Amino acid sequence: MAEILKVAVQMDPLEAVNIDADSTFALMLEAQRRGHALWHYDYREMSLREGRIGPGGRESRLTARARPVRVSRTRGAHAEFGSPEVIDLAGMDVVLMRQDPPFDMAYITATHMLEHIHPRTLVVNDPNSVRDAPEKLLVTHFPELMPPTLVSWDLRAIREFRTEFGDIIIKPLFGNGGAGVFRIRSDDENFESLLEMHFARSREPLMVQRYEKAVRQGDKRIILVDGEPVGAINRVPAQGEARSNMHVGGRAERVGLTPRDREICEALRDVLRNQGLIFTGIDVIGDWLTEINVTSPTGLQEIDRFDDVQTASLIWDAIERRLPAR
Repeated sequence: MAEILKVAVQMDPLEAVNIDADSTFALMLEAQRRGHALWHYDYREMSLREGRIGPGGRESRLTARARPVRVSRTRGAHAEFGSPEVIDLAGMDVVLMRQDPPFDMAYITATHMLEHIHPRTLVVNDPNSVRDAPEKLLVTHFPELMPPTLVSWDLRAIREFRTEFGDIIIKPLFGNGGAGVFRIRSDDENFESLLEMHFARSREPLMVQRYEKAVRQGDKRIILVDGEPVGAINRVPAQGEARSNMHVGGRAERVGLTPRDREICEALRDVLRNQGLIFTGIDVIGDWLTEINVTSPTGLQEIDRFDDVQTASLIWDAIERRLPAR
C-alpha cells in the first residue's frame, strides 16, 4: 500500500478557482485520489518564530493557519473545508507552493520562510530555486535559445534596441498574465510615453524582445516534469491582440512537439532537475524560448483534454520519487 502523505497547499483562495482549468485543483484531485490528506492556506497565514528544540539546538518554527479540505469536480461545491487549525509545516510531507505571481517582495519572503522546512518537508518547487529563477531572468542563462532580448533600465539602450529591430515587445520584468505587455512597432508614437509611465511607477527594469511574427500561429506552453516534457498546448492570440494568454482571449489548441522544442527541453533538463524545479512550464514562440515558468505554471487540464494524458499523475509520481531521497 502506498504511503499516505500530508500535503499542505499554499495558494490563492480555493473557492474562486475555475475547476475546469486550474492546475492546482488538478494536482489536489490527484493527491486525494492517491489517498493523501490535504490542507489549504494562504501565504498571509504563515508565521515564523523560534520554537522547537532540534538536533542543532533551538530551531525556528514555521506554521500556517490552514484548513483541511476535500475537493471534488462538482461545480459550485468543489471544496469542503474543515475547521481552521494552526499546523506545523515541518510536520507535513509535502508543501505545494502554488500562489500566483506577481513575483514581489511578499513572494520572495514566502520563499525565505519555506526554506526553514525544505527539504525535510519537500517544497514543490524548491523555494530557493524559485527565488533565484524568476521566469524572465532564468531564461537569460540560455541565450542561444532566445530571440534577441534586452533587460535594462537604460533608456538609451532600450531606444537603440528598438532602432535595431523596429518591431518589439516590451514587458515588465516581474509581471504576469500578460499584464503590461505591449507590442511597439517602428512607427508607434507611444514608445516614449510608455517608457516614462513604466519608470515613473516602477524601479524594475524592462524586458524588451524582438517581436516574433510566429506568435500569430501561437505561443506554445510546454509542461516539463522533473525536466522532461510531458505535453504542450498552443495558445493563439485573439484577433487584434499581441498577447496569447488565455485569460485575455487566447485560444488553446492541440499541438505536438517539434524537433526544435525537444532540443530546447533537452538543454533545460538537467538545470531544472538539479535545482528541484519539478513542475515547470516553458513558453516557445516559433523556434525561440521566451520564458521559463517556475512559480505557478498552468496548462495541465488543457493538455489532458487534448492529449488524453494525466499530467497531474506524472507530477505526483515525480514528487513521490523525491521523498525517499530526503
